[in-house]
Amino acid sequence: MNKLSKATQNPPATGHTISVVAERTGLSRDVLRVWERRYQAVEPLRTAGGQRLYSDDQLQRFQLLAEATRNGRSIGSVAGLTTNALAKLVDDDEAARQPDIAIKDAPQSDVHREVAELALAHALALDASSLDRELRRAIALYGVPMFLENVVPALMQRIGHEWAAGRLAIPHEHLASSVVLGILLEAIRAIPETPGAPRLLVATPAGEQHVVGAALIAAAAALDGWSILFLGANVPADDLVLAANGMNAVALSIVHAQDARDTVREVQAVRAALPLRMPLIAGGAGAIRLEEELGLPGVSVCRNIADARAVFARVARSESRLSPTGVASHLEPNSKLPGRREN
Repeated sequence: MNKLSKATQNPPATGHTISVVAERTGLSRDVLRVWERRYQAVEPLRTAGGQRLYSDDQLQRFQLLAEATRNGRSIGSVAGLTTNALAKLVDDDEAARQPDIAIKDAPQSDVHREVAELALAHALALDASSLDRELRRAIALYGVPMFLENVVPALMQRIGHEWAAGRLAIPHEHLASSVVLGILLEAIRAIPETPGAPRLLVATPAGEQHVVGAALIAAAAALDGWSILFLGANVPADDLVLAANGMNAVALSIVHAQDARDTVREVQAVRAALPLRMPLIAGGAGAIRLEEELGLPGVSVCRNIADARAVFARVARSESRLSPTGVASHLEPNSKLPGRREN
């Protein structure tokens, strides 16, 4: 006899419905179901009609799991703990956070992790509409800067961790990336351009297929008043240089860099062909890794969106001083890619 039929024959006299658990934990019903099904966090009983019922102990366990994830723990790392071990972990995390209570952005830090966890649950459920709604709700509640600097990076990092752990498949990753990319591109288009604004070319170099990071950089720059030329993924060096004509800066997103030396050669080819005064900015986990392992001379590597926005602000100030139009000069006459044959 399976567990469901046993629970149906002997329904519990009392218990908490999933709606009650959602209200008392602050977690959505979708998240509760994903945690139950994928991570075996709890095993609820069922009524004769198939409705989930949770005991007091299971409600407490969900409350502890919610607290643990808000403190930065991934659900995959804590779902297998006993309730006592989970309670101790939460107490230890809370004690460790006490010195930081006065830090201004601590509440936002909790918020963006919680939003990322909720969004991840929708992605795992392949529920595109709920994922889109959750992310747009985050923008409405917390603003575009926090969405760009905290929510999207936290979500993509969680997706990366789940992928590495084998708990996430291609459909889940593609769904999440597609929804996030759609929102970011919509944000770029919705921000009105200012006449004479500095111009930024954004893309990923040849071999880099992951485009969400590039869209994130583009949206952050658009928010700060830049005019954006967004070329998307996997753009060869010579095409990047061609498109950079008339730009004030070029930004590249590098996430994986599967062939590190090829990626470095592509980036350095772009750097060599651009005017010396035109900044070349790189962001993403792959760019950070390449800088640490192989070096990227002449390239400003940003470790997060806040760093990139700071670079954009410095470049914009510099351009406003150097040029009354705010538009960079064309490529220098001798600028060409190494190995390119002249006609």
